Amino acid sequence: MTALFEPLTLRELTIPNRVWMPPMCQYSAAPEGPATGVPGDWHLTHYGARAAGGTGLIIVEATGVSPEGRISPYDLGIWNDAQVEAFRRITRFLTSQGTVPAIQLAHAGRKASTDRTWTGGAPLGPDALGWQPLAPSALAFDERHPVPAELTAGQIQEIVGQFADAARRALAAGFEVAEIHGAHGYLINNFLSPHSNHRTDAYGGSYENRTRFALEVVDAVREVWPDDKPLFFRISATDWLDEGGWTPDDTVRFARDLQAHGVDLLDVSTGGNVSGVRIPTGPGYQVPFAARVKAGTTLPVAAVGLITEAEQAEKILVNGEADAVLLGRELLRNPSWARQVARELGGEVHVPDQYHRSV
Repeated sequence: MTALFEPLTLRELTIPNRVWMPPMCQYSAAPEGPATGVPGDWHLTHYGARAAGGTGLIIVEATGVSPEGRISPYDLGIWNDAQVEAFRRITRFLTSQGTVPAIQLAHAGRKASTDRTWTGGAPLGPDALGWQPLAPSALAFDERHPVPAELTAGQIQEIVGQFADAARRALAAGFEVAEIHGAHGYLINNFLSPHSNHRTDAYGGSYENRTRFALEVVDAVREVWPDDKPLFFRISATDWLDEGGWTPDDTVRFARDLQAHGVDLLDVSTGGNVSGVRIPTGPGYQVPFAARVKAGTTLPVAAVGLITEAEQAEKILVNGEADAVLLGRELLRNPSWARQVARELGGEVHVPDQYHRSV
């Protein structure tokens, strides 16, 4: 048994292996009308292929807890029953392939209301399916993004409730894991970082105040999410700033707080909250941040960031740098990466009967 293909149990859920798919937006939902935010044939085929390929856990892309919480008009949502019913088709298929279905609950904050990435990702105004972004402070992400509306205390509580409602719907849709999106410059990350949070009330200033919203969301979701099912949190471990931003030390401290509030695994990424910052990318470039959390806490962690090779992924786990690996671009290129690597390393994954000749 290789480390990549050892099961991992969190609470009462056993995930069959440590090869996981991170959330990656597909920008392929209807932008308006009764099918707004509803997953369709593309989503079923996209996620289904990776499940049939042996991936142990699939985290469905950032899914808006409200219409204005989407990154783009083409994002998935989980604020109504039509969306729930469509998701059931996906979770049923993933489960039938032995894959654990997870979903990332998200609010895009000041980076909301943008176009698809492959058409440039420019901000969209109300005349082009867009809307007014929301944020902790009236600070634009960059010169091309609009200044967001600063949230009132009452609006903050409304969004906390939206996360809880989304978690209820995710459960009804058949998901076994919920992940709260606190990374990449979206709303929760906006609150965490002093770079984007200039509030002077109970939600800004000190570390305790800046983390308040995130922990309120975690508490609200954990209250409605069953005790036997795990809750993940995705974080940007650093803003990649020398000063004035969120730091790796903040991440280790916050990981302990999250665990105390019922989070079962930290999905460790970086960046996305500061425009124009230089990020030194390379194979496994974010793994050291996951390793730092794992070394400094007892909270399980998942590593992500240009993990592409079997030996590289196995080494991350064997060295104790993470408890699971998330492969993004590599799973886009090769939906059957897990099955292929299991054959190389002597591991075992679920193989559909229809693919028995590939074993």
